[in-house]
Amino acid sequence: MAGGGAGVAHLCGPRLLNPAIRLSPDDLKAALTREARALGFDGIGITGPDAIAAAGKHFLAFLEDGGHGDMDWLAANPARRTDPRGLWPGVRSIIMLGVNYGPDEDPLRILERPNRGAISVYAQGDDYHDVIKKRLKTLARWLAAETGDEVKVFIDTAAVMEKPLAQAAGIGWQGKHTNLVSREFGSWLFLGAIYSATELPRDEPDTDHCGSCRACQDICPTAAFPAPYKLDARRCISYLTIENKGPIPHEFRKSIGNRIYGCDDCLAACPWNKFAQAGREQKLAARDALRAARLADLARLDDAAFRALFAKSPVKRIGRNSFIRNVLIAIGNSGEAALAEEARRLLDDASPLVRGAAVWALSQLIARDEFAALASRAGGEPDVAVQQEWRAARAAS
Repeated sequence: MAGGGAGVAHLCGPRLLNPAIRLSPDDLKAALTREARALGFDGIGITGPDAIAAAGKHFLAFLEDGGHGDMDWLAANPARRTDPRGLWPGVRSIIMLGVNYGPDEDPLRILERPNRGAISVYAQGDDYHDVIKKRLKTLARWLAAETGDEVKVFIDTAAVMEKPLAQAAGIGWQGKHTNLVSREFGSWLFLGAIYSATELPRDEPDTDHCGSCRACQDICPTAAFPAPYKLDARRCISYLTIENKGPIPHEFRKSIGNRIYGCDDCLAACPWNKFAQAGREQKLAARDALRAARLADLARLDDAAFRALFAKSPVKRIGRNSFIRNVLIAIGNSGEAALAEEARRLLDDASPLVRGAAVWALSQLIARDEFAALASRAGGEPDVAVQQEWRAARAAS
């Protein structure tokens, strides 16, 4: 659930080949596929701008129900998402591309180690936006040189409904967890798009192969799926730990466990993953330091250390304070009394967001009498939200 931003590059260029030698549409598509594979794309398909009308209606209903939570960028200019021509009237073909980021081990195993932080698979390596955008631009320049037509490059920070477009292009289908599923790569594909002013042969759309399976629905810790193919982002741990800028709502804190950035449960539960292999891209591979970092170490990160640890990582975008908030929720869920000292130290943090989470973590780890004594000395807390955390924790203890 990446935030909204400028995710578009405008590219065009003169033909580099002899203009008298023009490839047929089918030959151009075949050459495009070869170039994409050579650049490391694992999936490629082509569709048109008129292919997602039905998905657009579902998206508008999602916004109407408020399922996007505080992600106002999703609700901004919905016409640009529901119809690709709203983003660029000149688009005639949409090339969808996928990169496999399948993990090399069970991503849910970390949940059995409550003193370690679980970071979503996609965020354990370099930021995929940067890695994939470079490839997209290279491929788009090749296409512009071959055709002489304008192209535009998009990654998921732009107003593009990439998952319905990928299904329309035959790369996979949108599963019951609302993410793309592929028969080759399971639920582990990063997506990018190239819009072209050239008319290219289209691929057949993929069809739904979820059948009666409910694995992704049943595993969700916070019941974020009110129905198959419908997500209430306000209940989703990825939203709560990444997009949500305020305190984690009390009703979800215990369910979050040790997930400190995102959640892989619904993706990892997909049976189609059995056909997937670990991703080949080294830059997207998990860094050892992020696979199972100790909560005690993470809780000690100041802003400079946070930036250094998460350099080139998407985690960096949420900022140190939101990240430490997440770490403190995990500390509160750890059941390890030794971690109480990390929470106690953060009661004096400069950030009210961190202080409030530290109050809750301590309330989960130390004895009732000890917590009451701490609370009695909290009268000098200047922030109203943190004061409310103290009162709620005392009432619950």
